[in-house]
Amino acid sequence: MSTAFALRLLVIIGVAAQILVPDRAMFHAGWYSVGLAVLASWAVIVTRRQPLIAFGIAVLAFAGVASGLLGPDPRTVIGAPGASVRVDEAGGTLLFPLAQGDAPTVTLERGSSTKPIGARRFTATALLRSVPRSVVAVQAFDRRGAHLTITQPTGSAFLSPVLLMGTTQNINGLDLPYDTFAVPAAHRIVRAVLFSQAQAASMPALAGAHAPVVLFDLEDDSGVSIPHGIGVAPDGGSVLLGGLRLRPTVMTYPAIEVVSIPDLMVVAAGFFAILIGELLTQRARQGKIAGQ
Repeated sequence: MSTAFALRLLVIIGVAAQILVPDRAMFHAGWYSVGLAVLASWAVIVTRRQPLIAFGIAVLAFAGVASGLLGPDPRTVIGAPGASVRVDEAGGTLLFPLAQGDAPTVTLERGSSTKPIGARRFTATALLRSVPRSVVAVQAFDRRGAHLTITQPTGSAFLSPVLLMGTTQNINGLDLPYDTFAVPAAHRIVRAVLFSQAQAASMPALAGAHAPVVLFDLEDDSGVSIPHGIGVAPDGGSVLLGGLRLRPTVMTYPAIEVVSIPDLMVVAAGFFAILIGELLTQRARQGKIAGQ
């Protein structure tokens, strides 16, 4: 294997890895971009008599280095049911479904085109992956059984009864997701902490539920704790606290992980330039052999 071929192969592998396994932290480290640039520069120097190949290598390396240095770190977009979230890396808007059905799917809207993301979808500059998360839909009733409206003053969807559980706190060594909602008619602020079935099973007081469990902690609307305002309810069950009956339903709802990748259009242009350059080089060699 010639040095020129080995260098070209290393550059191609280095950029391809950024596309195939893009969530590796090392791709955003300065040393990786510098190493890729050095390899590409060396490859261009040793292939300077094959300008099309040298051009393709430079284009590939540019896409990889630009993604590593300028591309944002991976992030997870958590959207409320029915929400629309603009994602610049994907060049479009994520449309989150209503919390209905067995398998709600987020779609990507770009212009007049709307496509489901499914488990994963590539765009020109980003990989979108669906990440299932546990969320909690809460119903609130008064003592007579009348339904009460739930609001989320600090949440992304004010009137949504679905808590996205986007924050965690540590209880007895367990990192537990929690969220907060209000019941304006009862002048109550409620914190809801979610224990998965496995986490509940590890705690003697909750193990008998044999299901995910939600712990509720009530305050009045001035932030003062309600006497006897702490209680738990299993998934689908209910608990009476501070004049409220609260019924949680634990559901699986998707978030979207956004991972930047080298621009696929630029990568394709560089790869085809290398491929065409290789074909032309092979043809020229064959012509020389035939002419001897």
